[in-house]
Amino acid sequence: MRFESQKIMIMALVIVCQLGLFVVIPPLKADTTSPPETITKEQKSSAVIEDLGGVEGKAYYYAKRYNKKRTSSGAIYNPRKLTAAHPTLSLGTRVKVVNLTNKRSVVVTVNDRCRKHSFEFIDLSQAAARELGFFGKGMARVRIIPIEG
Repeated sequence: MRFESQKIMIMALVIVCQLGLFVVIPPLKADTTSPPETITKEQKSSAVIEDLGGVEGKAYYYAKRYNKKRTSSGAIYNPRKLTAAHPTLSLGTRVKVVNLTNKRSVVVTVNDRCRKHSFEFIDLSQAAARELGFFGKGMARVRIIPIEG
C-alpha cells in the first residue's frame, strides 16, 4: 500500500511541475517579418548602388550535383545555359558579370537564390564560368552590373 501512495505522489509532483512550466515559461512568438514596403525599399537602395557601376564581389559556379535540379524560379538547372543565382536580385533579372582579373564579361539571367553572406557574391552556371575564364579555379573577383529592361 505504501508503494502505491508513493507512486501517486510522484505522479502528482510531475504533473504539478509540468503545469508550473507552462505558467513560468512564456510561449514562443514567431519572428515578425518586415512589411513588403521595407523589403522593396531595401531592394531599391541596393539597385541604386548597382546602377552606379555595379557591385564588386566574388563569383562561384554551381557544382555538378546541381545538374538537372529545380531552381527557385522553377526552371531545371542546365550547366550549358548562361544563368546565375543571387541572394537579393529579383528572379528574371539580367546582369552583366565582368571578371576583374581578365576583363571578360558575360550576360546571365538570375533564376535561382543562394545563401546570403556578409559579402556580395553570385553563383554562375558552368558555361558562364567558362566564358569568364575561371572554370576549374573555383572563384573569381567580379563586378555585377544589372541590365535595365
